[in-house]
Amino acid sequence: MANTDTDQLGPIDYTVIEFPGSQFNGEVIPALNDLIAAGLVRILDVAFVAKDEDGNVLMAELEELGDLGPLAGLAGFLSDLVSEEDLLEVAAEMEPGNSAALLIWENRWAIPFIAAVRGSGGEFVASGRLAGAAVLEALADDGATD
Repeated sequence: MANTDTDQLGPIDYTVIEFPGSQFNGEVIPALNDLIAAGLVRILDVAFVAKDEDGNVLMAELEELGDLGPLAGLAGFLSDLVSEEDLLEVAAEMEPGNSAALLIWENRWAIPFIAAVRGSGGEFVASGRLAGAAVLEALADDGATD
C-alpha cells in the first residue's frame, strides 16, 4: 500500500464551544496550546460566531480577527473546512447574547495506532463518539465508578 498524506491523518474531530453571555476568559487557550505543543492534536480550522441580543449573527474565521495573541501562530496553518453554512447552523442553536468557537482538529496521537492497524491488514470501517455524561451514568449504574 502506497503512503500518501491521507494515510498519515489521524481522526478528525470538530467541537463547538459556546460561551453564555459571550463571557470568554481565555483559560481554554493555554490548554489548547499544550495539546498542540505535545503533538497530540493539530488544529485544522477555527471560526467564531456570535449572536447579539436582537438575534443578529456575526461570524469570523480566526485569520480575520485582529490581535490573535497566543493563537497567532495558528493562522498560517488553517484550512477552510468551516463554511458559512456551518456557522449559521451553530448560530441557529445559540441563545441571543452568546458566542461560540468552532474548532476542527486532527487527533495526531492516533496515527501510530492507525498505521499499526493498516500494517496488520485491518481497515477502519466505523467510528463514533459516546457522550461522556452517558458513559459516566452507565458506569455509575454498574458500580464501576467511585
